[in-house]
Amino acid sequence: MDDLTINALLGILLLLLVFGAWFSAAETSMMAINRYRLNHLIRKGNHSAKLTGRLLSKVDKLLGSILFGNTLLNVAAAAVTNILILRLFGASELAILLGTLAITFVLLVFSEIMPKIIAATYPERVALPSSYLLAPLITLFHPVVSVATGIVKGILWMLRINIQTDQSKHQITMEELRGLVLEAGHFLPRKHQKMLLNLVDLERITVNDVMIPRNQIEALNIDADPGELRQQVITCHHTLLPVYAETPSNVIGILHIKRVLPLLQEEELDAAQLREILHDPYFIPSDTPLLKQLQQFQERQTRLGLVVDEYGELLGLVTLENILEEIVGDFTTQSPSQTGKFLRHDDGSLLLEGGSSLRELNRKLGLHLPLGEAKTLNGLILEHLQDIPEAGTSLKIGDYPIEIIQTQDRAVKVARLFPAQKHLPLQRG
Repeated sequence: MDDLTINALLGILLLLLVFGAWFSAAETSMMAINRYRLNHLIRKGNHSAKLTGRLLSKVDKLLGSILFGNTLLNVAAAAVTNILILRLFGASELAILLGTLAITFVLLVFSEIMPKIIAATYPERVALPSSYLLAPLITLFHPVVSVATGIVKGILWMLRINIQTDQSKHQITMEELRGLVLEAGHFLPRKHQKMLLNLVDLERITVNDVMIPRNQIEALNIDADPGELRQQVITCHHTLLPVYAETPSNVIGILHIKRVLPLLQEEELDAAQLREILHDPYFIPSDTPLLKQLQQFQERQTRLGLVVDEYGELLGLVTLENILEEIVGDFTTQSPSQTGKFLRHDDGSLLLEGGSSLRELNRKLGLHLPLGEAKTLNGLILEHLQDIPEAGTSLKIGDYPIEIIQTQDRAVKVARLFPAQKHLPLQRG
């Protein structure tokens, strides 16, 4: 027996196992690499990232070449093992069987499982250097891989299975983007993460969800007496005021307080002069997404719009501040009529106004009240009961027991909300 030949065969087998492990690791790392991180590196000019991106743009050729090389090496390793067994033990069926089982176990552990686990754990470290060797191999294996790929595509076409080979065309959805932001919690401060999530949600939130309801709008009645008109201007809480004539829904313009200051020097505030300095009102459909409305505010260089329904009826008012607060949280001072008041008792329960906005309650108090058609606590209760409740009625919405404290004008005026862990006996008044 030639020891030199045996050593050569062992050396060849070891090389086959090493290259087989590399092919397995390259395949896993290429599929597991973070595409967004890869695109970031490409934009920075990283050469290996650019090469990896080009390889991934034709994933059928990439996978075909890797699988061809891996299969070829595994078959060659099995063949070399059989030659070794024949030289060492002769044509023994038991030796061939045991050798086949042994090489299968070695290939499974050292050329498949272990390299794949390493590559899945460190995909970037494996994929980027591997791209330099994979690129020429893809060119070398091109004839064989092209034939095999053509056969596969033909079979898939007959089965009516559409495939996308260019992975660079993958478009991320809003839910996937939201998931990426949530997964980035270890790298972002909690407040910044919340702001990014709020920004993603702007696309599915409409102005109807954040508007100030019509009955809470601070507006100026131009038909009021000059003294009353003057007092309304002096005591207003905002710099932009809707001005109406006859009825609050008949808005004739928007008044900027700084433009009315010269008129306040007169003894009486003249309504005719007031009309001359009004801006034309800007009306917004109620189903306009917040992100689109933010862009429209920027294009129009305005900060306030009146929300109307499909019939042109005034529903409420939305400002630039309302939209920005959906992203960064509260940062402006609201007038008393627009602030949902609440009182917290020692037992943790909350005394809330029925007109309080659900979004405001969730944001300010950390609640998780369901958001849907109803925009206020009163609307949520009426939607749940399908009836106008009486004082003393108790119900449970989500995880929150709620007790009706006071009703007025066919609406819930005050309600008491209990923490989720509290349990209130339910009854209908």
